[in-house]
Amino acid sequence: MAAGTLVLDLEKDAQRTPDLRVDDARTNDAPRVVEGDLISTDHPPTLAAAIPFTRRRWFRAARWLGTVMLAVFFIRTFLGEASLVPTGSMEGTILTGDHIFLNKALYGPELPLVHWRLPRLKQPRRGDIIAFQYPLDPQITFLKRVVAVGGDIVEIREDLLFVNGAPVAEPYAVHRLHGRTHRRDTMPARVVPAGDLFVLGDNRDDSADSRYWGFVPAKNVVGEPLLVYWSYDAPARDWLEENRSIKLRFYRSMAAHLFSRTRWSRIGTLL
Repeated sequence: MAAGTLVLDLEKDAQRTPDLRVDDARTNDAPRVVEGDLISTDHPPTLAAAIPFTRRRWFRAARWLGTVMLAVFFIRTFLGEASLVPTGSMEGTILTGDHIFLNKALYGPELPLVHWRLPRLKQPRRGDIIAFQYPLDPQITFLKRVVAVGGDIVEIREDLLFVNGAPVAEPYAVHRLHGRTHRRDTMPARVVPAGDLFVLGDNRDDSADSRYWGFVPAKNVVGEPLLVYWSYDAPARDWLEENRSIKLRFYRSMAAHLFSRTRWSRIGTLL
């Protein structure tokens, strides 16, 4: 029986339909009462009888969908969002193909349309991994580690980081090209301006960072990585590919190798 169809044969259905109410004292001409609706005994029900129920069902579905969309909008704007790491500049800590959840709540999330920002509850500190708008192109979001803040003097001597004249222990830093054609990294001392940050990638031999394009305004920081919710082992060129047909082949390959190439041990890793 189609949804929303009303049953007229009450005497047959009274035993199996407890919600049905029948007046035993009715006459042949008396109207029958079914769940508060008057139904004529002279005419069969029409499609119009099912319309109110259909409208209610669509209204409930629309309300549920609206609630879900509002919740997603609220979470993405004010709390955090899912992001992909397509390159290896942070390898050693964050791998190419890691899908991470960014915590945005503490860094003054921006209100859509009006571009107002809520009060910032946290300032980046040395050692923090941050997501920020690339100073040379704010449409791109970078992920790096803060090594110096405003007023600090930062220097690199033979791959060793010095801040304010003191060496910094960096167990997370990776130098993979030692002993090859790579020259050890050296950078003269720089003073970080007030309100700016000096950032480096953990994969020091393969990272475009403040050594090459300068400081990051602290106001550009949009969040910090919280955890890895999924990780798939594929090279950076696959994630960065823009050709649609090649990208589609990559997605098909991903579906075929989903279980074998997922880094299961990475899921849930706190950053």
